Amino acid sequence: MPDQFDQFDAKMREHGMSDTAINQFHRLYDVWKADEGSTWIRESDVEPLTGVPSFHDVYETIDHDEAVHAFAKTAFLKLNGGLGTSMGLDCAKSLLPVRRHKARQMRFIDIILGQVTTARQRLGVELPLTLMNSFRTSKDTMKVVRADKHFHQEDVPLEIVQHVEPKIDLATGGPAMFPDNPDLEWCPPGHGDLFSTIWESGLLDVLQSKGFKYLFISNSDNLGARPSRTLAQHFENTGAPFMVEVATRTCTDRKGGHIVRDRKTGRLLLREMSQVHNDDKADAQNIDKHPYFNTNSIWVRIDSLKEKLAEYDGVLPLPVIRNKKTVDPTDASSAPVIQLETAMGAAISLFDGAICVQVDRMRFLPVKTTDDLFIMRSDRFHLTDSYEMEDGNYIFPSVSLDPRYYKNIRDFDERFPYSVPSLAAAKSVTIEGDWTFGRDVAMFADAKLRDKGAPRYVPNGEYVGPQGVEPDNWI
Repeated sequence: MPDQFDQFDAKMREHGMSDTAINQFHRLYDVWKADEGSTWIRESDVEPLTGVPSFHDVYETIDHDEAVHAFAKTAFLKLNGGLGTSMGLDCAKSLLPVRRHKARQMRFIDIILGQVTTARQRLGVELPLTLMNSFRTSKDTMKVVRADKHFHQEDVPLEIVQHVEPKIDLATGGPAMFPDNPDLEWCPPGHGDLFSTIWESGLLDVLQSKGFKYLFISNSDNLGARPSRTLAQHFENTGAPFMVEVATRTCTDRKGGHIVRDRKTGRLLLREMSQVHNDDKADAQNIDKHPYFNTNSIWVRIDSLKEKLAEYDGVLPLPVIRNKKTVDPTDASSAPVIQLETAMGAAISLFDGAICVQVDRMRFLPVKTTDDLFIMRSDRFHLTDSYEMEDGNYIFPSVSLDPRYYKNIRDFDERFPYSVPSLAAAKSVTIEGDWTFGRDVAMFADAKLRDKGAPRYVPNGEYVGPQGVEPDNWI
């Protein structure tokens, strides 16, 4: 394939992209062109991550009055670049309503702002919040943030805006073209772009000038990733430059990214399933052998990150993830493209002395699909006055909603016009076909509704179990 990067360079400069953004994409492009994008992390070259201290172990060792001092030196950064296209959204996922609280409809962003303001008020800390938005999420999100009467912040930027990069035409290796909608010629570079965006924004300099030493970074769709003085103090006590929150894998997590240790260097690595050779998949998905998965919540020392970014001129050498898609993601017949990405957690391999801490599911409550949203909106959760999503045990029913009728958020909301059913007694939920639900429906045991070949309705107050809508008569 001829060297075509000049075409990308010209396109990015015409688009107003910075040298840092261009250099980052140049590195990704070179790796892809050299066919190094899927370098295997072989099972024989790594050791399982074991002996990770748990949050409960840490909690017992912390002086919680003293922990406020470490917390006071911590800043909060939320990744907020996602549009929620997997649910049919055309706005920031953080603007999606999660549940009501005291008659108010609460979105992800409302809960995040509430968590920050509550921590500030109760602990007397500054706790600055910065959102990493994309060009698609910035305007709408910042309008909401600035309109919040309880949230105020000066001196520390409220947002940094992640880069974009060109999609690669799979047939030519050059920039993808889509004159019908030129915006679709661009894509985000994955959340690993966070580091070059931080570098370019000068955020670390601002935080250091105000006395902050630690940065806690997490996804905006993970409402469990709250600010924590316990973890702030633990991170300070360890002296580690980089810490990843991991959780115990279950069968449903077996295909997710997990942390392993490189046998040669002793450093920790994030291994995504795309980096697992076919011969190693059984081992990689063995949740007893590799018991922890990456929650994508990280803690980093600001001085260590600044030093590492300076070493690489703002572009960290993270593993490249190649995604094959179509230039118009809604049209499978449009031209095939390659999108190159990096993962934020992969930076763990660049830091000597990086560590992990095992957290409970209460700190990992992601919403990736309407199946997840179904649980979040149910009576399994209670949103406290401290904006914490509380559940009794955080062991949730498995949920499978027919994607033909529930994958898109508009279709989902249309079929639950009042609220989602009660899940307090449900072990699993399977909905096949087109069902709309009345008020006060309850699901129990292995609840299942089968496809009837036509739209059906579950009346008010009914119970749904293994037999479907349960009969009124006793057997």
